[in-house]
Amino acid sequence: FQTAIGRRLQLAGYEVQIYSSAEQFLDQEANDDSRSGCLLLDVRIPGLSGPELQGRLHEAGSTLPIVFVSACNDINTVVQTVKAGAEDFLIKPVTSGVLLAAIERAIARHDVSRKLRSELNLMRTHVATLTPRERQVFGLVVRGRINKQIAFELGPTERTIKAHRHRVMEKM
Repeated sequence: FQTAIGRRLQLAGYEVQIYSSAEQFLDQEANDDSRSGCLLLDVRIPGLSGPELQGRLHEAGSTLPIVFVSACNDINTVVQTVKAGAEDFLIKPVTSGVLLAAIERAIARHDVSRKLRSELNLMRTHVATLTPRERQVFGLVVRGRINKQIAFELGPTERTIKAHRHRVMEKM
């Protein structure tokens, strides 16, 4: 089954990596969120089960989207995996169209998530360069306060606040 899905995905233009067990995947790829991708999992796999692997990845902070493709149609398992963050749960047999659509949705969401996380990290880097006073001024600027209000609240002159605000804007 792995080989058939792998071939289907390669024909659709995807780079495919097949692992013999959850442990092999954890050893080689679990912390690599730098690339766009999607993990296809069955509920029943050798060693760790699919839901157990999903839990481990979640604990490790992985954002790699997971699509379950399984013959297991136990409603409790489906609900458990989706509540735990699975992008989709497809019941075998599944058509190529349905599988490819699920993978495309998962990868698209992952790409957006990675982009937002990257932008957030950049913003955190900029905020970390602010002095404590600049951070205070920044906090009030984003709340919509004008220089006069900030000066009144923090104590220095309006001109000093204007200088702090200017440095904040340059750094941000």
